[in-house]
Amino acid sequence: MKIGIHNSRESFSERWIPYCESHNISFKIVDCYQSDIIEQLNDCDALMWHFNHKSPKASKFARQLLFAVKASGKKVFPDFNTVWHFDDKIAQKYLFESLHLPGVNTYVYYTETLALQWAASTSYPKVFKLRNGAGSDNVRLVENQKQAIRLVKQAFGKGFRQYQPIGNLKERLRKLRAGKTTSWDAIKGIIRLVYTTEYSRVTASEKGYVYFQDYVPGNNYDIRVIVIGGQAFAIKRLVRENDFRASGSGFILYEKEHFDEATIRLAFEISEKLNSQCMAYDFVYQDNKPLLLEISYGFAMHGYDDCKGFWDRELNWHEGKFNPYGWMVDLMVT
Repeated sequence: MKIGIHNSRESFSERWIPYCESHNISFKIVDCYQSDIIEQLNDCDALMWHFNHKSPKASKFARQLLFAVKASGKKVFPDFNTVWHFDDKIAQKYLFESLHLPGVNTYVYYTETLALQWAASTSYPKVFKLRNGAGSDNVRLVENQKQAIRLVKQAFGKGFRQYQPIGNLKERLRKLRAGKTTSWDAIKGIIRLVYTTEYSRVTASEKGYVYFQDYVPGNNYDIRVIVIGGQAFAIKRLVRENDFRASGSGFILYEKEHFDEATIRLAFEISEKLNSQCMAYDFVYQDNKPLLLEISYGFAMHGYDDCKGFWDRELNWHEGKFNPYGWMVDLMVT
C-alpha cells in the first residue's frame, strides 16, 4: 500500500506525513494542481487531500478529481459519502431530511415570490445563512419580517459577497480583545478592507436563493462531535458575548463532563447512516435533545489538540492524547 498525499500548509497533511514516517507507511508527495496528477498516482494505491473550502482553486475540481481517482479503483480521502455535501448547507438540508436525521428545521426558496410569502407567514426569530462558509461566516439572527424581507430582496437582487471585510475585521478585533488572536491578525483584517482575498475576487456573489433555519433558544454553547471510523471526540464551544453563535468563537471546553453519551451515540449512528470516513457534527439542544445544525469533514486542527480523550464505538472512554489524523491514514491502509 502506497499513499499519495497532497501536502499543503494548515491542512491534515501536516499530521499525515509524520504519522506515515513514524509507522513506516509508504507514501509520496503529489501535487493535485498539476495536470499530470493522475500519472503521479500511477504507483499509488490511495490519494489523501484535505482541501480548504475557501480555496478558489480547490473548489473548482477537488471533488471531481477525488471521485475520478476513486473510479480507477484506488482509495481516496475524503471519499464521495464524506465530501459531496461539504460546505453546502442546502445539500445537507436535503440529506438530513432524506435520512430522517434530527436536524433543526430549515427552509430554502429559489424564487422571490415564494420566499416573501414564507417570510410573511412564518414566526420569528429565524437564522439566515448562506449555503457556504464556516466559523459563523454570513450567519445572522433575523428578528422580524422586515429584516427577512430585506434579506430576501438582496438575495434575489445584488446578492451577498462570500467575504465580508467589515464583519471579518470586527471578528478579528473581538478575538484580539479576548486574547484569542494576535495584533498582526487584526492588522491583516484592516488590510483586507482595501485588498480583499483571492477567494473573494474570483467567486461570484451568492444569489438566487434564501436559506433560513429555526432559531433554537436557550443554547449558550454548541457541541461538536467528530467521528472517524470507530472513534469519536468532542468539544464544547461557548457562544460569543451578546451573541448566539458558537462556531468560531474561540471559547472551547474539553473535559469529558461536558458531553452526554446520547449525543456521542447519535453521532456514531449518523456516521453509519452516511457511511462517512470522517465527519464533524454540530449540535444544539431543544428540550435536552440534540439537534443537528451542520456537518463537515474538515476542521481546524489546533482547536482539538487539547481534547482529553476519545470514545470507541461501544462508548468506552479512552483517557489521554490521541492522533485522529493517524486514524484517517489507517482508513487507507486497512
